[in-house]
Amino acid sequence: MYQTDPPIPAKESLPTMYDLPSEDLQEPGLPDEFHIYQPQLLEETFRPPTYSTDEIFVATDLNLYYDSRNTLWYKRPDWFAVVGTSRFYEQRDLRLSYVVWQEGINPFVVVELLSPGTEKEDLGQIRIVKAEQPPTKWQVYERILRVPYYIVFDRYTDTLRAFILQADSYTELNLEEPRIWMPSLEMGLGLWQGNYKGIERLWLRWYDDKGDWIPTPLEQERQRAERLAAKLRELNINPDEL
Repeated sequence: MYQTDPPIPAKESLPTMYDLPSEDLQEPGLPDEFHIYQPQLLEETFRPPTYSTDEIFVATDLNLYYDSRNTLWYKRPDWFAVVGTSRFYEQRDLRLSYVVWQEGINPFVVVELLSPGTEKEDLGQIRIVKAEQPPTKWQVYERILRVPYYIVFDRYTDTLRAFILQADSYTELNLEEPRIWMPSLEMGLGLWQGNYKGIERLWLRWYDDKGDWIPTPLEQERQRAERLAAKLRELNINPDEL
């Protein structure tokens, strides 16, 4: 590829999500049930008041392309969120992948759910120094994408760890309780003991500026039904007989 004058914009000269692979069936580590349900709960409760729903994109196990010089290099975060971008690719299409040189906005928060086979890479205990090899997840999130918040949850030990970007590297937060407040979102992420999808355990979910857990759509419907039933009882009407 040669330089033109004037330079061709990246959207025209580099591969888009339509040109790049969206999946690799040979890649190990297919999601188990927890890796399916936990990201769903994160998505259902991610509602930052500082952004409209049209300015938020969240993804689970989606190819994240990060290097315009090596266009086939990608990572697949268990869950990530981008704020200040269109919900749809070019405001019209569902995304096949997230290509940062086309989108122009990097993820704001990445969540990785530890697995025995990926733990060392997720925690930055493996480093790649050879230029011809793709960097690790940690290196991509910290040095290339500079993701402000990197969250790691180990469901086997119920351990939550959080890293924030300070200067050029991640600094681990000392969590006195398993919660991380993100001021620019006016939301926080923490561990919640409860029942989701019929499974009682510790789950990662978002909470608001009052410290209350943000309800899922199903929980919201239940709350509305309970409020309506209470009002009917105040009027001496038995809601069970309606």
